[in-house]
Amino acid sequence: MIKLQIVGNLGADCIQKEVNGRNVINFNVAHSEKYKDAQGNTVEKTTWVNCAYWTDKVAIVPYLLKGKTVYAEGAPEADAYTNKDGAAAATLRMRVQNIQLLGGANTDGQSGAVQQPNYNTGDVTNSGATPAPTVRAQPAADMPLDDDLPF
Repeated sequence: MIKLQIVGNLGADCIQKEVNGRNVINFNVAHSEKYKDAQGNTVEKTTWVNCAYWTDKVAIVPYLLKGKTVYAEGAPEADAYTNKDGAAAATLRMRVQNIQLLGGANTDGQSGAVQQPNYNTGDVTNSGATPAPTVRAQPAADMPLDDDLPF
């Protein structure tokens, strides 16, 4: 499987539809990066990804608003086509498997952290809080530790 991961901002509010009895949430994510070309000029490049999230977790819909920052991962698809000017063009799409809200612009004018669902785990995370430390499993006391592992 090929997996695409993107962190970017939503270009518009999402659109929720029901297709053949299943829910799909469509949204566009823009990722911009700046770099200097060979002549030293600053160039900004924006890549748009059209996303389709087939899910029963439609509670995320009110959070997928224009300007919000998201992390999404899934299977990419690319399509080539001829645009209205007759030039060759391509589009990048992703069938989203996991999505996480990262915050972004508050459209309600309020500042501060907003609790938002994390749809990777179903937990509620506070986007302004310090992340919890990673907990590593300890080996059982009766389990021998072997430093000569073949890998």
